Amino acid sequence: MTDTAVTSPIPSRDAFTESGAVSVETITHVHQWNEELFTLRMTRPASFRFRSGEFVMIGLPKEDGKPLLRAYSVASPSYDEELEFLSIIVQDGPLTSRLQHIKVGDPVYLGKKPTGTLVTDALLPGKRLFMLSTGTGLAPFMSLVRDPDVYEMYEEVIVVHSVRRVVDLAYRELLESKLEGDPLLEDDQRERMIYVPTVTREDFRNQGRIQTLIEDGRLFEQSKGPKRFDSETDRVMLCGSMAMIKDHAADLEARGFEEGANNKPGSFVIERAFVG
Repeated sequence: MTDTAVTSPIPSRDAFTESGAVSVETITHVHQWNEELFTLRMTRPASFRFRSGEFVMIGLPKEDGKPLLRAYSVASPSYDEELEFLSIIVQDGPLTSRLQHIKVGDPVYLGKKPTGTLVTDALLPGKRLFMLSTGTGLAPFMSLVRDPDVYEMYEEVIVVHSVRRVVDLAYRELLESKLEGDPLLEDDQRERMIYVPTVTREDFRNQGRIQTLIEDGRLFEQSKGPKRFDSETDRVMLCGSMAMIKDHAADLEARGFEEGANNKPGSFVIERAFVG
């Protein structure tokens, strides 16, 4: 893993224009996890507020000068003075093919209205909160897992991250340390955070897809609770590929879970904006 300032000819700040929907922020840090995965940090407007788990639009200008915006979950905690986003590189992607070349000091568009359903407001009270993610779906959970309020609601917070390769395990060291150095979490809260990484294409201490870990019980090994899902007391958040969300949502519903929303809390939630 390397921390880099990547060079690329993108428009100067003069090419950006303010609008009612976006502000212009500045890239403060670029972290390359591997050749396909990177993190961006940017300045945060004093007026920008969000709930842990929400997403916002970020982007760059198109050739005609208009914003090219895409939805990104905020990965930084709500108390952070900056905003952080986790992105995969899609070589033919209109935005990510350019974002991968952004460097410290470059301007970037930030939407002014964060929103989303991967929030605790969309869940009923419970004892355990499971965050099931694949790939960059980990991003909103990195915000939630560092939110002290989450630990006031749940006895255990279990972060599950499934990837193809070991090098795809973004934030692994931080999560394995149980968020060591976090300025707001108490020691007992950090101890109640459980990290379950799993890799599908390489040797690792956990191998297999999340569904396999559910079925053979490995998902629950570190928990003090039941060694299976309990729809009465467990709450689940899903974020990842559309196929992953569809499969796990169906599995949860078969186990008696009901999907929640901001206006009707339930026992599991997905980000509807990302899956339609």
